[in-house]
Amino acid sequence: MNFINNIQWKRTIVISLFLLVVGSVFYYSWLPYSNLRTESYLPKWILKWSNEYVNLRTAVPFVALGYLLEVWTRLSKKNNFKKNAPFQSRTVLIAVLIVCLAEGGQFLITDRHPDVMDIFFGILGSCCGIFCHYLIQKINLLFFNRNA
Repeated sequence: MNFINNIQWKRTIVISLFLLVVGSVFYYSWLPYSNLRTESYLPKWILKWSNEYVNLRTAVPFVALGYLLEVWTRLSKKNNFKKNAPFQSRTVLIAVLIVCLAEGGQFLITDRHPDVMDIFFGILGSCCGIFCHYLIQKINLLFFNRNA
């Protein structure tokens, strides 16, 4: 019983973080201006960096998104996947759907323009997040689960 509650709490935390990341992706993608000039609460160094590396800033939240999707996949009850497979097609498809929706929404905003490179960097960022999860799992197996 305690094990089930532990898994349920982990799922709740992962889903909450996932929704927070997805919400921030849509929020920042659908701002009226792409240079984040209306976001006065962000530190100046973040504003400067994000204006200098416009496409790369798209990848940053998708790293977290890819990682959280992999964690959620591992915690789901439907474990019909290989435990050691680093890439799950469902994870990548969800990330592609989110980045395409975020970029597609920019068609409706007058001063914003969708960019194919943002889609590419979003997918690349989610793949990096998946890979980070895979590396953490391997490091965990190597150093902490010797008896398992």
